[in-house]
Amino acid sequence: MDRQRLFKQLRLHEGVEKFPYRCTAGYLTIGVGRNIEERGLLDDEIDFILDNDIEVVMNEVSVTFDWFFDLSEVRQRVIADMIFNIGMPRFKQFKNMIAALEEGDYSGAATEMMDSKWAKQVGKRAERLRDMMETDEDSSDF
Repeated sequence: MDRQRLFKQLRLHEGVEKFPYRCTAGYLTIGVGRNIEERGLLDDEIDFILDNDIEVVMNEVSVTFDWFFDLSEVRQRVIADMIFNIGMPRFKQFKNMIAALEEGDYSGAATEMMDSKWAKQVGKRAERLRDMMETDEDSSDF
């Protein structure tokens, strides 16, 4: 079978949706007819999406904050993690934290991270990122 023709045919018949919607049978669907309620995503699809999302975050941060690449790798991951979690517009509201980072005051930045609604919402994640920001160490065992 010509998979490329089937590919095009399915895109035509199913349509292409970038955002989740309910199909005619009532299932949450995305893309080209992917029933995400029953089929979900395969591990490699999840990793592909994550890799693309990381690329988006890295592009956003590199054009927004000229100081980002002066940070250590651990502290860069803290910032990227936060932006991944809350998005660039909300991250930019952390004005005191950003000011501390610009001054190289990592302890102050860590304190400012915790003085937020975000820290209360994400709990342990915020604590882990605060510790990474303050100590420049990552004790995670992935």
